[in-house]
Amino acid sequence: MPRLIDRIHQVELGNLAQFIQLCQQLDLPYFLMGGSLLGAIRHQGFIPWDDDVDVGLLRADYDRLLAQAPKLLTGTHYFLQTPTSDENYGLSYAKLLDRNTYIEEKNNVNNARKGIFIDIFPLDRIPLDTSLQREQMAKFQLLNTRILFQLRYHLVDNPLRKLQSPLSPEQLAETNALKTERDSVMTQYQADSSLLQVKNLASQYGYMKEVFPVAELSDLTPVPFEHLTVQVPATYAIILTRMYGDYMALPPENQRTEKHLERVIMDNQVFTD
Repeated sequence: MPRLIDRIHQVELGNLAQFIQLCQQLDLPYFLMGGSLLGAIRHQGFIPWDDDVDVGLLRADYDRLLAQAPKLLTGTHYFLQTPTSDENYGLSYAKLLDRNTYIEEKNNVNNARKGIFIDIFPLDRIPLDTSLQREQMAKFQLLNTRILFQLRYHLVDNPLRKLQSPLSPEQLAETNALKTERDSVMTQYQADSSLLQVKNLASQYGYMKEVFPVAELSDLTPVPFEHLTVQVPATYAIILTRMYGDYMALPPENQRTEKHLERVIMDNQVFTD
């Protein structure tokens, strides 16, 4: 019998294939990031114990994707989840969801739409001055925290949560204003083309781990990822060394547990570990 993570991987490959098709239709250069980039190079696919997929686009390409992809997804079972398309969704980046599935995530309880997903990150220009970098990051994190609080994101479920009334129109309007302000903070340096570094501001890694020269994300090369062919930065060895050190070495067995999903409903069946 397939393991839960194997079932998740198969659905995510469908999400990824759909995402690649969208980028090809819209002529948008994308690239794998983080653990997915590591998996592509070290395992030619998923890290066996990891259950998510991370892709990125430069901000202008990301904005085009968000503007044009929903129409192209009409008639499919995929949903592009963004802070705008799902009013209960609080994160600062997009997800591509398989609407034929339902999930429960570990340490992430909220009222946003649920389905097996891949993460789609925008890469934004950042200033050279480290004090301005810290200022931008502090503003982003404060707004992010306020939005997640407003939308009732929790680490653990609480039976009383289901008794809460839905957010009022006034509360949703306030949250949407915070989302707009957060976007403004993320993109505040976009117009300055002299700035040649971009960052995944939503990164879970240390600040400099996902800071990239624009040129590094503009020179892409194809590599295998399971049965798909995906795009990665040609300088992936430099990126992965910066992020992980000796990236070809496997971590100790007790660290091979980066699982995000604990319950999945698909094909009218419930799957858990």
